[in-house]
Amino acid sequence: MTEPSTTHISAAHTTTDAAAGIAAGALTWHGGRLYRHGLPHRILSGALHYFRVHPDLWRDRVRRLADLGLNTVDTYVAWNFHQPHEGEEPRFDGWRDVERFIRTVGEEGLDVIVRPGPYICAEWSNGGLPSWLTGRDVAVRSSDPAFTSAVGRWFDELVPRVAALQASEGGPVVAVQVENEFGSFGDDQAYLRWNRQALTTRGIRELLFTADGPTELMLDGGTLPGTLTAVTLGSRPDAARQLLTTRRPDEPFVVAEFWNGWFDHWGKRHHVRGVDSAVGTLRGIIADGGSVSIYMAHGGTNFGLWAGANDHEGRLEPVVTSYDSDAPIAEDGSLTAKFFAVREALGARGPLRSPARMPTLPPARLPLVHRADLLAGLRAVPAPASTAPRPASFEDLGLDAGMVLHTAHPRIPAGEHRLVLTDVRDRALVLVDGSLLGIADPDSPELPVHGTGDVVRLEVLVENLGRVNYGPGIGRHKGLLGPVLVDRRIVQGWDSTPVALQEWSSTELAGAVAAGPATTPAGFAVATFEVDAPADTFLALPGSSRGLVWVNGFLLGRYWEIGPQVTLYCPAPLLRVGENTVTVLELERLGATLELRERPELGPPEEYVEEFG
Repeated sequence: MTEPSTTHISAAHTTTDAAAGIAAGALTWHGGRLYRHGLPHRILSGALHYFRVHPDLWRDRVRRLADLGLNTVDTYVAWNFHQPHEGEEPRFDGWRDVERFIRTVGEEGLDVIVRPGPYICAEWSNGGLPSWLTGRDVAVRSSDPAFTSAVGRWFDELVPRVAALQASEGGPVVAVQVENEFGSFGDDQAYLRWNRQALTTRGIRELLFTADGPTELMLDGGTLPGTLTAVTLGSRPDAARQLLTTRRPDEPFVVAEFWNGWFDHWGKRHHVRGVDSAVGTLRGIIADGGSVSIYMAHGGTNFGLWAGANDHEGRLEPVVTSYDSDAPIAEDGSLTAKFFAVREALGARGPLRSPARMPTLPPARLPLVHRADLLAGLRAVPAPASTAPRPASFEDLGLDAGMVLHTAHPRIPAGEHRLVLTDVRDRALVLVDGSLLGIADPDSPELPVHGTGDVVRLEVLVENLGRVNYGPGIGRHKGLLGPVLVDRRIVQGWDSTPVALQEWSSTELAGAVAAGPATTPAGFAVATFEVDAPADTFLALPGSSRGLVWVNGFLLGRYWEIGPQVTLYCPAPLLRVGENTVTVLELERLGATLELRERPELGPPEEYVEEFG
């Protein structure tokens, strides 16, 4: 690059900033080139989400991004992670200390790009929007005052924290995104302008940008005059560059997300992208001064129940617990073949500061001791029940994730009948007088039931498999949303009890385990093991069907025998010297063994490259 090392700002950029009273930030552009404090610059960024990495490992993972040859880290901010309940103030401590994360990146010598949403997609539950908001009659991601007023209150808490860490204040933040891929959702330009102003009036002075797929449709809906237009893509960077040049000839080519891998859904194959394919596209992006953010550089893990879901032609496709994403830096921090190929393409020459792999525990097979039946364990944790003619939804109960136990007492005439769950979201265990009748979901909503003419105890345990994170399905409710029928007759009179698994304390979890004895194939089980020095490990449950795993009281995530994911990553900071306890909630069929493995098993691979037509 041969541009002179003086500050240049485009006319559109100058006009917009002057009108808003904003001083130029660290990053500016002119003549199709990007500058940092007046010097020619190229953003070489990698996506790393603080909410997907244990805080004790933030610095290690940031150093690995630096070793990759990057000069910037970008992160989303997940609103629902900070404020899961409307009546509580947003939290910014511990794992939610986004300021500490940003400072850590700066201490390692890298810039930071913040993407505050409020919608983030990211295969994260509800796209980061709180379910207490989307559960109301509100037009999300629009200029509806019911939505913008709630976002404004959230931004009042978040944005000043980011503003205080801007480059203009001596911090590492050099750019902030306006909304997120809005052009693939809607065309409410008033909302986009509101979002930009919501950032600037709360102190953002650094570069603002939008990010959308490289199509006319998406760029029409998601871009703003005077605000840098970035694109998101997995392939064909030359076509994207040409499209942007025709629309924004003075702006630099910036790819805000380069999908060098992809995420996985339960029941599908493990998505991978070949090294040559990924690196070839990367070289095309950074050619001639192009800037890039690799999505993901390090994916991390959808701990707890934070994994999102996609809606494909009306069918829910839940995202797995791992967010490895076939990234250059694997879920456990390992440096992959893709890491070294990308590092070479980026021209990194310095010595590596990070080991190729973190230490791991030796492999072990541990007995899994069944302690309590499913419903007995769930009932042992007190929760306020709701009584009404129809079942209460998750939203009615103020529940974001987990399960709801519905109980009714219909009389079923003698003979064979049909029990129909007309609209169940997402999967339900159905029991009659304590015996499992079957499993219902949207594809199989009907179960045969035998009646004797007596009143029965009908129990329906509904599980939320993940809230939709992309497209018009964002904010859809969970639970028994339609009537339950015995033949054509509606079952009325329900007790609905929330099971807030993600919020259970260690004491509540212990109470569930202690509600024995175990007499059925499902329920709560434990395994223990001794550790001399904590290290990473990978948990597998051969013979078990579907459920959740806690490690020392921390909800690690969901497992499911349909795959593709077989092992759950357990980072070393979750373990302690001495005895460690793994608790399993199995919903269908508990196996006899817990395995500690030295390496992950994410399932049979399938090559996948996302393309826009």
